[in-house]
Amino acid sequence: MREFSFSKADRIRKRSDFIRIGKTGIKRQNKNFILYYSKGLTEKSRIGITVTKRVGNAAKRNRIKRISREYYRLNRHKINGIWDMSIIAKRESAQTTSNELFQSLENIFSRIANHLETE
Repeated sequence: MREFSFSKADRIRKRSDFIRIGKTGIKRQNKNFILYYSKGLTEKSRIGITVTKRVGNAAKRNRIKRISREYYRLNRHKINGIWDMSIIAKRESAQTTSNELFQSLENIFSRIANHLETE
């Protein structure tokens, strides 16, 4: 059975890590999200989520972060290897339904998984 928990070790918290991923990582984007990913520096894959004030008020920002974390928690097993990923929410994501956000994340993560399989 897979581990579905989401601990602090699964998160990117340091600004220097976000900057490193942004500079050295590969960029994928769609209507709602920008995602950078690069080789991980720890023993497990990690994710960092950025939702700026331009996206909306605190409730909207927290909703987007919650949905993104939940998607990653349930689907991280689809990405092979150890990767650090940084998700940045676009302004359009605030007006999008939860189901559409899940589909948007599914789209972007499947593109990453396909890219990693071809390497």
